[in-house]
Amino acid sequence: MLSRIADVLVPAVDRLSVSTDPDAHLEPGSIIAANHTSLADPAIVVAALRRLGVEPVIMAAAGLWRVPLLGRALAREGHIPVVRGDHRAATSLDAAAEALERGHLVLIYAEGGLPRRKDASEAAPGTFRSGLARLAERTGAPVVPVGQAGARRVTSGSTVKQLAGLVTAPLRRPDIHVHVGAPVELSGGRVLRTSVAHTAVTIAWRTAAHRLGELSAPAQSQDRLRSWAGASYGCGTERRSTTTARRPR
Repeated sequence: MLSRIADVLVPAVDRLSVSTDPDAHLEPGSIIAANHTSLADPAIVVAALRRLGVEPVIMAAAGLWRVPLLGRALAREGHIPVVRGDHRAATSLDAAAEALERGHLVLIYAEGGLPRRKDASEAAPGTFRSGLARLAERTGAPVVPVGQAGARRVTSGSTVKQLAGLVTAPLRRPDIHVHVGAPVELSGGRVLRTSVAHTAVTIAWRTAAHRLGELSAPAQSQDRLRSWAGASYGCGTERRSTTTARRPR
């Protein structure tokens, strides 16, 4: 239900476009790792994934379960509350592992929170916490990197500015882009796993930001990221030009 709601609401507040790597696959039992920049981006990512025929189980801050109506919907649909900095966080990983074992795709925000900056500009993903690496290590699930850009155009900054952004978004309808990268198999120690996942999501984010004209990184910088990531993944697949995804019929 949440995916359907997001699919209806997101086009009302922005212009969403979606692209994928040529070798991108959203197979059952995969972990989807996305960058987190705004309160709006979970709905944006979920709407983008629904266009690709996927409705993931979402790992989200436990406080959302206290929001009337939303909390009930999250619980009813089997999404996973995450209690940050608490021993109960391990329970969240248990629930995620079980969901993956049942063939669900699990969406995780490995940064563990929103950036503290107030401006609406794009910036590379922040430091990843260890939860993603631990979940991949425990389950052996592939990680599908997802990068979104433009969510901060919808809402960002102070509480007042965020509310104003939400109210005016239907009039402004800012451009948003979500890019889905090819899945990666994480290996090695936990630090290496985390670094490789972070690089993969950064590449996806760079692609999305470039599509919006927010980022014009030199090709050399992009190539260095891809080369490092390819070596770490154990596959030398070069990421080629992206293609706009269409809703399945």
